[in-house]
Amino acid sequence: MILSQSKSCKVGLLQKVSPKTYTLLIISIASPLMIGVYENEKLVQTISSEKKTSEILLPLIKECLDTYAISSIIYTRGPGSYMAIKLTYIMLKTIEITSGIKCLGCSGFALNGGQPIKAVGNLYFIKEKETIITKKYDQPVEAGFVLPQSIHDLVLDEESTPDYILPAV
Repeated sequence: MILSQSKSCKVGLLQKVSPKTYTLLIISIASPLMIGVYENEKLVQTISSEKKTSEILLPLIKECLDTYAISSIIYTRGPGSYMAIKLTYIMLKTIEITSGIKCLGCSGFALNGGQPIKAVGNLYFIKEKETIITKKYDQPVEAGFVLPQSIHDLVLDEESTPDYILPAV
């Protein structure tokens, strides 16, 4: 009596599934503050807030760290709001030291199409070749920041430290 009959089956090689890697991109040098969550370099979530960086950035980062397995955080290291740059860097450097999540920096000009960035009053930072200077504009310059759909081609700076450029007042 035959209790079971086995059929030959073809077993394919199992593909190794790599874990999802997430990166945060933080734009805190202008309002609204924006955070992009990137899965394998592709934008999967956008977070935006009109609140001050000092009030909202840490709770938003904590929420992202609780939700995603973040491997690195990129921030706009300047030019722009001196206080926002300073706060963002201190928070991210603390996270890097305590959690081992890499802190990286990029230029604000990489995320606004190279347009002028508000400094103080009617002064704006502009980039001429590789030099950043301030220029006075009579009318406000409307140049918004954009979270790219992919960070694959985003140019990261060699330094993650803030790029403090203080205009002469």
